[in-house]
Amino acid sequence: MGIAERARKIKLLLLDVDGVLTDGRIIIGSYGDEIKNFDVADGLGIILMQRAGIKCAIITAKNSKIVKIRAKHLGISKIYENHYKIKSLKDIVRRFKVKEDEICFVGDDLIDIPILKRTGLAVAVPNAVKEVKDIAHYVTENKGGRGAVREVCEIILKYQGKWEEITKRYFE
Repeated sequence: MGIAERARKIKLLLLDVDGVLTDGRIIIGSYGDEIKNFDVADGLGIILMQRAGIKCAIITAKNSKIVKIRAKHLGISKIYENHYKIKSLKDIVRRFKVKEDEICFVGDDLIDIPILKRTGLAVAVPNAVKEVKDIAHYVTENKGGRGAVREVCEIILKYQGKWEEITKRYFE
């Protein structure tokens, strides 16, 4: 099955954080506060997906106040925080009323592999570990934290025939 066919089925975009929504670096200040860099283009991509009726959720190994703030800004209502991410998949399917093959998951590291193996569109970023890239259906051209998520959003929206309608407001 090709990328186009897989993308047409997607009803939920599930995103890892470190290395996908960010470049993977974590800056820790002298007071223990974390700083992460997020890409605005990725943010708009997520907003466009939700406007098109495609739900978005975050799954991350760490509990992070910064991720909660970013998710709120983007209108993402559910964040799964679990080092064993696969344990959350059953709840994701139930909560969002989707099948596993209707989920696009974007990951980059070993802990993402169990979910990548079970979702309909498994995406890796080019900075992912080799094992993740080897099982991915698609590897983005853009790096994590540098437009990879936006690239995935555009692919899904275009293959679903929603891109023109969802972006026309920007051309008026």
